[in-house]
Amino acid sequence: MNQHQTVGIVMIEDDEGHARLIEKNIRRAGILNDIKHFTDGTSALDFLFNAADGPAKSGPAMILLDLNLPDMSGTDILAKIKAEGSALRRTPVVVLTTTDDKVEIERCYDLGCNVYITKPVNYESFAQAIRQLGLFLSVIQVPEAE
Repeated sequence: MNQHQTVGIVMIEDDEGHARLIEKNIRRAGILNDIKHFTDGTSALDFLFNAADGPAKSGPAMILLDLNLPDMSGTDILAKIKAEGSALRRTPVVVLTTTDDKVEIERCYDLGCNVYITKPVNYESFAQAIRQLGLFLSVIQVPEAE
């Protein structure tokens, strides 16, 4: 990460409780990066690709993606982000979902997700997983959009 550009976090998560938990534990891990939260895929994609302050136009981001969204599946969003020629093709995507179906996991990696985390049903282990994700966010290098 170059010194003057912090990585924005884009969270696409329709469950408000999960979203609050994720944000709280990312903050607990000491990550102060801006977190933009979207509850559906349509507005998230619009922000990612078209917004003046979105990652395609103004710098690096990391995407936290839930697969079960009201308007489209997270895998569709993942496919659009990672598509050949997409400005966001290299943007790291962390899939956070309740699905631990092997086929779904393989599909996400095939589409180009970088990390797949299953949301533990247990609150404490979920909080722990997110804190660890926060530590991960503090050290990873994220490329600029193309």
